[in-house]
Amino acid sequence: MADQILICRCEDITKERLLEVIAEGYETIDEIKRATRAGMGPCQGRTCRQLIAQELSKIYGVPMEEVLMPTFRAPVKPISMGTLADAHKKGGE
Repeated sequence: MADQILICRCEDITKERLLEVIAEGYETIDEIKRATRAGMGPCQGRTCRQLIAQELSKIYGVPMEEVLMPTFRAPVKPISMGTLADAHKKGGE
């Protein structure tokens, strides 16, 4: 039952699925993200990134500080298309 805990709520990735991809050889958060889409939902990994790092830390026996965290690409926070359009209009004037 504990393996059914949701790690990534946005993409419905369970702990069981996370452990499966780690067993398949995915070793970093970025690799896990590519294999499962964990961290690619609306929250952009604000919750699951830390949970995945904790699991990797436990499995590989390394401190959390040594787990390679993914880099963020702009925009870091979700923004509306209208905001982008407004910025484009202002830049073109």
